[in-house]
Amino acid sequence: MFAKDTFLNNDVALAPVKSAIVRDRTMDAEFASRLEGELPMAYRLAGYLLADATEAQDAVQEASVRAWRGWPGLRERDRYHAWFSQILVNVCRTRLRRRSRQRALDIDDMQLVGADPFRAALARDTVGRALSVLSNELRMVVVLRYWGELSLAEIADRLRIPIGTVKSRHHAAISALRRRITPAEGGT
Repeated sequence: MFAKDTFLNNDVALAPVKSAIVRDRTMDAEFASRLEGELPMAYRLAGYLLADATEAQDAVQEASVRAWRGWPGLRERDRYHAWFSQILVNVCRTRLRRRSRQRALDIDDMQLVGADPFRAALARDTVGRALSVLSNELRMVVVLRYWGELSLAEIADRLRIPIGTVKSRHHAAISALRRRITPAEGGT
């Protein structure tokens, strides 16, 4: 009976749509201008976290939609950058977890029509190739530290993990990258 009443009652069914329509236009303009400033950084960060241009575009789109929905409830508008990057990191983490549960075929050997700029960038430089062998947890810390230019405390805040965990993951990632890169350069 409740489902039938809800289905037949247009006011209940259209409540989310009406609340979205009634939103303040100045609030939407402010959100759009802040989001526009964040998009290049967000795409770059998602690209290096996910190592795939298409996935990065999808992640930035999903994070943008989540941010737009949460914008009316954001109390500290001056912390928009931190808030949005937190949403983006969470979206990327979810996508990485989902990807790790799926069986994937390696298609790097195939010639594809559209080139992926992130795969190409990672494959062409020594650090990028070494970065691709790190676990998702270690890669996230390194990408947020060096490509996202965040401090270790900010990374801990974004990933919602203790600072000690960030420090140990950072150390482990740098050690793994050194082991991977040093033999390639001649062992110096």
